[in-house]
Amino acid sequence: MMSGLMEWKCIKWRDLTMSELKTEIKAIESKDTYDFILKKHYAQRKPSISFSYGLFLNDKLEGVLTIGKPASNSLCEGVCGTEHKNKVYELNRLIVNDNLPKNYLSIFVSKVLRMLKSKDLIIVSYADEAMNHIGYIYQATNFIYTGKTKERTDKYVPNGKHSRHYTEDYSHIRKFRSSKHRYIYFTGKSKKYLLEKLKYDILPYPKGDNGKYILGEKLKTKCINIETGEVFYE
Repeated sequence: MMSGLMEWKCIKWRDLTMSELKTEIKAIESKDTYDFILKKHYAQRKPSISFSYGLFLNDKLEGVLTIGKPASNSLCEGVCGTEHKNKVYELNRLIVNDNLPKNYLSIFVSKVLRMLKSKDLIIVSYADEAMNHIGYIYQATNFIYTGKTKERTDKYVPNGKHSRHYTEDYSHIRKFRSSKHRYIYFTGKSKKYLLEKLKYDILPYPKGDNGKYILGEKLKTKCINIETGEVFYE
């Protein structure tokens, strides 16, 4: 039992043979992802969702993947230019239960990407250094690596609320945003053309030890009082 956390009971699918294992990957309703997103992902908040998919083993939902519009308009414009900003989406949640068979995470992502091949999309995804993530799943599924984002600070709003709730009462507090590895994938018939429009340099894949978070454990955000220098986590 994980202290202070809900216990996630997972079937040991690895102990089953392929003949005993029925695998299905399909589009699902966005609401069917919420249990994974709000209770199991380290951010524990709902992102923008335009496409949502589920990984089912013997008819049991064991993983979800969601893709939505990024919050940053500058990101959308910065990938391949203003004329292609509407094609930019973010793979913003990828959550699976423990004890999946080997390579099932990459099978899941690869199948979803194939299901999107009829659409001309520019898919961006990030591997968060704060979670010790390198992004090996994106390397395994042929995403392009374009480097890391810079560490930065944002406006602070208490209790993890959206920045739209910001008031000047919190102007003396800033929250840290960690550096993230940025990966990009092009779908559809225009992927060769869009690749030529890419404004980021294509870089070698990074390597290192990849961390794994505990399902249900929320990542705490580092915050600083810029008047007193006090650091706290929320």
